Amino acid sequence: MDGVLSEEQLRELVISFYGSVRRHPRLGPIFEAQVHDWEEHIDRLTRFWSSLMLGSGRYKGNPFAAHQPLAPQLDEALFQEWLGLWAEAADRHFPPSVSSALKQKAQRIASSLQAGLLFRCDAQTGAVPPARADH
Repeated sequence: MDGVLSEEQLRELVISFYGSVRRHPRLGPIFEAQVHDWEEHIDRLTRFWSSLMLGSGRYKGNPFAAHQPLAPQLDEALFQEWLGLWAEAADRHFPPSVSSALKQKAQRIASSLQAGLLFRCDAQTGAVPPARADH
């Protein structure tokens, strides 16, 4: 990855990204209902991205557990909206090589969360239902 990436730059990215999220017609209400202290949320997500991108080890949490209560509100289209907003923010703040690395990490995170949160099977039969029409 060419270019220098710092924790302060990641914080600016996280602030910019969540500004867009909060204005989004579907994502905004979900986050506003869940996040009660935005400053703390920004700090936590800065630590998360610092751990991922800088290897700082500053994040101590479980992203899957944090998002599990939201599973009934989530769908594939919402994950794509999230990724689109992240990509726009990354492209605004960083040169292409850094932005690309950030977007690749976000894609892996989204894929992992989708697999865990959106997978639903029938508890009695174990059958996986067909994809919902609203996706």
